[in-house]
Amino acid sequence: MISAIDTVITAETPEGIAISMRAAGFPVRCMAFLIDASIRYMTVSTVALTLRVGGRVGGGVMLIIVFLILWLYPVIFELTPAAATPGKRVMGLQVMMANGLPLTPAGCLIRNLMRVVDMLPLLYGFAIVCMLLRRDARRLGDLAAGTLVVYRDRPSPIRDFGAGEPLPPSVSLTIRQQTAIAAFGWRAVRLTPERAEEIAALAADAVPGAKDSGVAARLIGIARWQHGQRRLIPRDSPGQT
Repeated sequence: MISAIDTVITAETPEGIAISMRAAGFPVRCMAFLIDASIRYMTVSTVALTLRVGGRVGGGVMLIIVFLILWLYPVIFELTPAAATPGKRVMGLQVMMANGLPLTPAGCLIRNLMRVVDMLPLLYGFAIVCMLLRRDARRLGDLAAGTLVVYRDRPSPIRDFGAGEPLPPSVSLTIRQQTAIAAFGWRAVRLTPERAEEIAALAADAVPGAKDSGVAARLIGIARWQHGQRRLIPRDSPGQT
């Protein structure tokens, strides 16, 4: 049941890095859409009041501006570094490629051009049905473009090593080796288990019992030891005073 309602989508890059993304569902995307619709409506209303004195010429210019606002508004904002329209930014969302990479211009154009289909048969009917039926809440435009609307995670300055007990190295390590092991420890939480073991095998000589399984966890243990972490002695352990 938990897996059925879980919206976390995991993508693996060619480098073996696992990227977890939280797909945005229909309610929050609906709120973002309403915010963007309000901004576009106010913009069009302001332009209409300005051009109404221009007669037929003003009406023609008005139609061109309305077309540009309706179709270029999402494209322009989604191609910015934030990869989100103002409505999405207010709701803490952004658009990414489904493989975890940043949104590409081609993906942005395709997902927005496909709005013609998503709008059918009335009031984005196809888009709503598609989002409600899919765990990742992707509409038809997202499926065609290979994109995904996700929650924008706030960067946290607090980092920790991957799972592993503090472990002293079996050999003396140089500063360069210690730095490499520490870097692996920080990065391990972003790697798939298979990729982590593959990289950890390169430092097998510094890991006790390296021929056994779980080299990555042992390497993380060395990183923890280098940073002053030690095993905690339980309070009820024998011999403790």
